[in-house]
Order: sequence, then C-alpha cells, then structure tokens
Amino acid sequence: MAFIRRRRLERELYSKERFSLLLLNLEEYYFEQHTANHITNRDCKDERKFRGSLKICSKSIIFEPDDNIQPIIKIPLRDCISIKAPEDNEANKPFTRNTSGGISVVCSQVFLIKERNVIAPYKTVRGRAEHLFQLDVAGKVGDVVQTLHQLYRASCLDKMGDQAAMITAILQSRLARTSFDKNRFQSISETLHMECKAEMVTPLVTNPGHVCVSDANLYFQPLNGYPKPVVQITLQNVRRIYKRRHGLMPLGLEVFCTENDLCSDIYLKFYNYQDRDEVYRLIAKYIENHIAEHTAESYVLQWQRGHISNYQYLLHLNNLADRSCNDLSQYPVFPWIIADYSSSVLDLTKPETFRDLSKPVGALNKERLDRLVTRYQEMPEPKFMYGSHYSSPGYVLFYLVRVAPEYMLCLQNGKFDHADRMFNSIAETWKNCLDGATDFKELIPEFYENDSSFLVNSLKLDLGKRQGGKMVEDVELPPWASGPDDFLQKSQEALESPYVSEHLHEWIDIIFGYKQKGSEAVASHNVFHPLTYEGGVDLNSIMDPNEKVALLTQILEFGQTPKQLFTTPHPQRKIQKLKSLSRTSSHSISIAESPVSPNEESFEDLTEESITLAWNNIAKLKLDKQYKIHKESITGIAVTCNGSSVFTTSQDSTLKMFSKDSRTIQRSVSFSNMALSSCLILPGDTTVISSSWDNHIYFYSIAFGRQQDVLLGHDDAVSKICWRDGRLFSASWDSTVKVWHCAPGEILSNKKHHFELLAQLEHDVSTADIY
Repeated sequence: MAFIRRRRLERELYSKERFSLLLLNLEEYYFEQHTANHITNRDCKDERKFRGSLKICSKSIIFEPDDNIQPIIKIPLRDCISIKAPEDNEANKPFTRNTSGGISVVCSQVFLIKERNVIAPYKTVRGRAEHLFQLDVAGKVGDVVQTLHQLYRASCLDKMGDQAAMITAILQSRLARTSFDKNRFQSISETLHMECKAEMVTPLVTNPGHVCVSDANLYFQPLNGYPKPVVQITLQNVRRIYKRRHGLMPLGLEVFCTENDLCSDIYLKFYNYQDRDEVYRLIAKYIENHIAEHTAESYVLQWQRGHISNYQYLLHLNNLADRSCNDLSQYPVFPWIIADYSSSVLDLTKPETFRDLSKPVGALNKERLDRLVTRYQEMPEPKFMYGSHYSSPGYVLFYLVRVAPEYMLCLQNGKFDHADRMFNSIAETWKNCLDGATDFKELIPEFYENDSSFLVNSLKLDLGKRQGGKMVEDVELPPWASGPDDFLQKSQEALESPYVSEHLHEWIDIIFGYKQKGSEAVASHNVFHPLTYEGGVDLNSIMDPNEKVALLTQILEFGQTPKQLFTTPHPQRKIQKLKSLSRTSSHSISIAESPVSPNEESFEDLTEESITLAWNNIAKLKLDKQYKIHKESITGIAVTCNGSSVFTTSQDSTLKMFSKDSRTIQRSVSFSNMALSSCLILPGDTTVISSSWDNHIYFYSIAFGRQQDVLLGHDDAVSKICWRDGRLFSASWDSTVKVWHCAPGEILSNKKHHFELLAQLEHDVSTADIY
C-alpha cells in the first residue's frame, strides 16, 4: 500500500534523523530550530553537556541530541515553571527576557522519547527540574526567549479555542514576515505566477510554509525548513490533481505525478478557497483533459464491463470521494469481504463464506441492531444510530501500528493502546465488529494489497502483554492462511470472486451511494453522527473559537463519511459468461463456449502445424518504432491512405492524431468524459469517426479540426464501428448491431452527415466486435 511505501521511503531518506513532526501534539506547529548544547547537573561534578538541536514548537520545547543513545527531550510549555536566561537572578520574575548566554527552562515534567533510538511509549519524568540550553549563536537567545514567552502564555489559556487563536496569530505573523526564496527556482528563466501561504498535509500533522507556482514548477517552502528546504514538483510531470476537503472545509489540493498510485506527491491545505482554486487553475492547464479523466460515471462503465478490477474500482471511488492516505480521518475505506475465519479451507464458491454486502457492519448482527434501533428511536434530534464511525484515524492505526508505531504514539499522547485492544487476531477483530457495542469498523486497502508487513511485528516493538501473559507479536491469522502473504492472496481472490463482483454494488450504495444519506440511510440502518457528513456543519458560521475547535477536533478524530458519489442505485457488475481466449487455452475450449461460429474460419480451426508456423512467423517480426501517446489502453487505430497520419482512440477519452513524419502528436480531442472504443477514417481521409462508451458516435473533420457531427447510436456503450460499401455498422453493449446508410454525396464532404437506420440485429449478450 502507498502508506507503507511512503513510510519506508521516509525512513530511507531521513534515517539519520530521529525527530519528526509526529513528536508534536495534534494541531501543533514546529516553528524553528537552533543548534545548541543541553547541559545537565549544572555547576556539579557530574555536569554533562550533550550537543544537538533545540526545536521551538507551538506547544512544546524539543531537544534532539546528536548521540542516538540519549533520549529526545520534550518539555510541554504548559508544564514550564520558568523560562529565562540563566544569568538572571530575579527570583520573583520567573519570565524575563535576557540576551546573554543560554536559556534556562524549569519545568514540572518532561517526556523522554526514543531512548537508545528505540521506538517505544514515551517515558514520563515528573518533578521539578532545570534544563539549560546553550545556543551556538548567543545573539538569538533574546528572540527565542521572547517567542517562548508568547507561546507559554498561549498554552496557559483555559480554553482550547483561545489557545488556537493565539497560536494562529503567531503563525500568521511569522508567515507574513517571510516569503518564498526565489533563489530556490530551478532556472533563472522561470516566471512567477503566484505565491501564497499554505500548509503541507501529512498523516496527523501539517507543516506551514509558502506555495509558489511558476511557469514550470510547483514549490512548497516549509517555514521551518523541515524535512527539506523546498519541495519541488515539475508541472509537466503532474498527472492528476484533486480539490479536497480538509476538516470538512474546501481548502485542500492533492497533486499526483503518477497515474494509479493512491499516495500523492504533495497534499496542500490553504487558508482560503480562493488561493486553492487559483493554484488548481494554474496547474490544471498543464494537464491535458485532466477533468475528463476522473468522473465516477466513466469508472462505473469500466468496472461493469470488467476493464478494471474490484480493487481498482474501489480505489478510484475512494479517490473521487476525497479519501487520501495523507488524511487519516479520510483514509480509503474497503469492505470486510470474508466472514469465515475458522475453517481450514476457504471455499469461495459458498455464499456463506462472504459477509452480507448489502448491510453496514453495524447491521450484520440482528440482536445488536435491535438495541441500536431502539436507542435511535428514543434519541432526540439530531439522531444517529452509531456512536462511532467505520473509518477513523484510530481504526486506521489499529491496523497499521506494526508498520507505523510513531503515528499511533502521536495519536495517543505517547502511548500504545492496551495489549488486549490491539490488532491481535483477524478472527477476534471480525468477531468484535459483529458483536461489539461500539465497534463498526471496515477494512483498509492494505488487506487487499501485496505487502503483508502490517501483519508482522518486524520492528520487534514492545506492544505489551495480554491478560493471559502472551506478548503482542504478529497478527494471528485464520486456519485457512498458511502465512501473511497467503492471507493477502486469498483476500484478493475473495475480493475479485464472482460473488463479490455480483454484490459489491450493494456496499457501494451504502458507503458512496444513495443509501448514505436521507430516508434510504435510515431504512438501511446507516446513520452516523451529523458532523461526519459533508455539509453537516458550516465551520465558517461558528463565531465562538472554542466551539469551532471542539467541533474540528471531533471531526478529525471521529472520522468522516466519504463524499456522496451516487444518488441513485449503483448498477450491478455484468459477469462475463464467455471465457476469454488465449494461446494457451484455445485448444481446450469447447465449441459451445466459443464465440466463433463452427462454420467460420478462425485461428482455433488451424492444425497444430499451421499454428506452430503462424507463431514462428510472428516471432520474426521486429519492432520498428514505439510511441506512448495515451495515458490508458488504446482501443482503436486508423491510418490515412498515404500513411502520414495515425489516429488512435483510448479509454482516456481522447482521439489523437499522430504524425508519422514529425513523430509528434498534432491533434488531441475529447468529445466527452467517457472512453472511446474504436475509430475509422472515411474514404477521402477527410473525416474520422469514433465510437464512445457514452452511447454516441462522433464525426471529426480532419480538415477543419473540429467535431463535425454526433449520432446517438445505441442504448448502451458503442463497442465497435466499421465502414463497408457506403454503410456504417455499429455494435453495442446493448446487444445490438445497427446498419446505417449515409445520404449520397455527403460521404466525402465536410457537411453534416445524415444517417438513416437500415437494419438492426440483436444478440443475447453484448456485442464486443464487428467485421
């Protein structure tokens, strides 16, 4: 999974650093760092000095020693008793400013982290103690002390909203005094288009800084220079961009330089939607037809017809519904599929092996559901059926704690969960989701991926001891799995099984579809707290900062319901009845199964010797040239009579004209947001015809470079077209083949074509091809 891959990459890039933003509290900012010495037992025989880096954060002081054996020291500002320069002897004025020497911090407790460089729960040391930090640059002491005094005053405010408001004011003041460093441009010829303030979003934490868009690159420069001075993305490499909601506010923007990866190259949160929309506009012009590539409707058709797997389809829906691996409150959600975790053999042919996909997890146990419904009926408005969500940061890290322990420690204030509440067993977790009073969680994509590391305690973490005395180690697997990899393999097979393919649309209705809200949600027992839904609360309308912070905290920690993608019942997947033909299977396929008539010649009718000769001749073919001109599968190709131009159609919804002489793309046309399925060139090389999954046939004038006409040909996607003797033949997934006659004298002209339906042939199944 992308999250696990990202964690591995971070460990490789920053393996020498023990500090990370995950050492901060939730909603805390890292402002600046100073090289310093930490002096303990000052003026004593056993005085010691440790060199390292002093980090000034909005709610804490963190010291990272260079020596990995020594623990990282975290001092919460709210626990400070005095912050001053050590030479100041005014005992009755504990908070004073002095510009000499170092900084003395007296506090009531500290946290010791990563002692001996081991990831473990934080160690708390209580009792009054003094910590002296001697900065390398003595002239910085005054500014640092002043900053710490400001932050200390904020941390001492009684109400969280007042604390957040004061810290935000300090942050915005710092951002206003700085700007993007233009020396970071990749080229001196770059032209600046826009600069604004924003925060880079990573799981659980955000990092403030400056966004800059030039004519060639997108830049983000962190205010604190962490983890590197600037993040740079070349605009020509951007493949996808999405507007996101972050904390139920339309302020997010996620940028991808890959076609299918779920984890983005950067996720930004802006301070107003105008800046977000302008950055989106500037980047979007570099992405050809980027909007037409990402509609739920186009993915529905691809999935229905088996062009993408169940797993791929769910990833696409999660992406469209604002789910991101950078936002744990909106992490991609996948369903529990298997209900049998006790058998020695997993039988995917039995319906009872599978979970009922037509119901939310909370409705799978009738006895529990009856209690929940009774409580719901007695509850005053606003009513909700479930007190917890099916996806939240806590649930995501419940599954991923073995590969992301620092995230769990960040979320739970430096502690792991109790050993008996950890992810100990697949079967136990499933049982608790069925029977638990407050446990309704679904799964995450990692359960259907190829990386099983999240099931194994390869980091040798001390996750505690269970009541029976057993240490928490690897996840206990069901009897039918021989190991973690086998468990994932069988889970993947279950997800792609015929049963799930036939019923997955029912789960989509609940999570992404028409049963997510309103009366259908009530009837389906699918009602969660109003705050979890998009539009459930308007944070801008709340004037009380304390109420706003409380709501935002609840939203981020409780979890969020995906954006609703469908308001009508989702169509069922059409299971292909015919087996696909391949070189290896062609000899064993029966005549009844073959789509080729016994009276017609086909490759399968050849003798063994002829087949061998044919394949040997094919092997002699040599590649002349190769060009990548589409982002997805090519569905059709046509060449002009003189061979100078090649027209292609693709599932990326584009018709492209490629010049053989210049070896460049000269035209790129998108008629709709649906895939194009085939193309042909009419006699005279003046018009190209393309068929589309949106049920239409499009006519494109080569000479005039524009759409010339459109024909609504079928009731379902048009799968193939061909031209013969002045007639257009079209085949469709609606199981029909239609024959069209074009008015005489208009075939070779650039006028609109007038087609008359001559005949219609019907099949029992959808028509895939025509010759």
